Amino acid sequence: MPPEPRSPAPPFRPVLLADLPGDRRDELAALAGRARDAAADVPAAIALAADAGSSLPEPGAGSTSYLWSALATLGAADLTVARVAEPHLDALAILGQAGLPVAPGAWGVYAAEGPGMPLQAHPDGSTDGSTRGSAWTLSGRKHWCSLAGHLDRALVSAWAGEERRLFEIDLHAPGVTPVAGTWVARGLPGVDSGPVDLDAVPARAVGEAGWYLERPGFAWGGLGVAAVWYGGAVGVARRLLAGATGGRAPDQVALMHLGAVDGVLHAARCALADAAAAIDAGRLVGVAGARSALRVRQVVAAAAEEVLTRAAHGLGPGPLATEEEHARRVVDLELYVRQWHAERDQAALGELLLDDPDPAW
Repeated sequence: MPPEPRSPAPPFRPVLLADLPGDRRDELAALAGRARDAAADVPAAIALAADAGSSLPEPGAGSTSYLWSALATLGAADLTVARVAEPHLDALAILGQAGLPVAPGAWGVYAAEGPGMPLQAHPDGSTDGSTRGSAWTLSGRKHWCSLAGHLDRALVSAWAGEERRLFEIDLHAPGVTPVAGTWVARGLPGVDSGPVDLDAVPARAVGEAGWYLERPGFAWGGLGVAAVWYGGAVGVARRLLAGATGGRAPDQVALMHLGAVDGVLHAARCALADAAAAIDAGRLVGVAGARSALRVRQVVAAAAEEVLTRAAHGLGPGPLATEEEHARRVVDLELYVRQWHAERDQAALGELLLDDPDPAW
């Protein structure tokens, strides 16, 4: 007799921040499957990011919860893929807000400050006649430049005198030199985020001085990062759940960890879903947007840290020592969530509350 047909493999589960219709759930499940196939593979992650950028909406366009569900789904599937896709999508959103066309290729966003002299921008005394504004050159060292040796273009912040501005550059241009041997991270090891040296690299201004930090999308981009953290925490929590139900009845300690993890993930999901709805309703601009970003990032980062701790306590050393996927996800999330500046961000939120108290409480 012929063998009985196997049951189809279960679909990859998306991570949902809202009650999405079936076709969108299917799209996210397919995205999760692609991300799992591209796990820890940077070229495949770049290709996935480019495809996602052509189909996912920008924040504030009425489907922010779907966009963040996609980012969370990527984070739960593989954080290398999510770490590549998130800044590419952010760059597209920034250029859209600036009303500028998007050159083809894979994009990064390099806007963090680092030690030493900041990157300097100098007008080159000419214009190119395009809609991209005055021509500039960038010189100096820019820190935290993820995959500068793999991507095509980037949005880079630099200082023009006393003013901070955003610029677009071609990462293949002469004068762009990623600094080798500086990325020693055990988490996200393939996403080299070391510094880049720039020597009179041609650049085009994106927005006026200060526009990058003052636009509503700055806070929205930070919230998108938090959606990835949430997805990464969900991935770890799913392993904890599998461990608690694998072959024996869970004991009270396992149940305690599961209950605690469910509670903090629920709080994180509610915070993200509320922020997504507020963005689409036009409420998260100005101080309200900055306050929401600081609040929600704190809630999600704290949830991720608790999930990591409880998974370690509940699962013990076995999965960390013998399961490549789980061990990679843990160290990736530990590094990724450090984009939350912890007590410094809490102090910034406190200062906002003193300057502009929240009428809700």
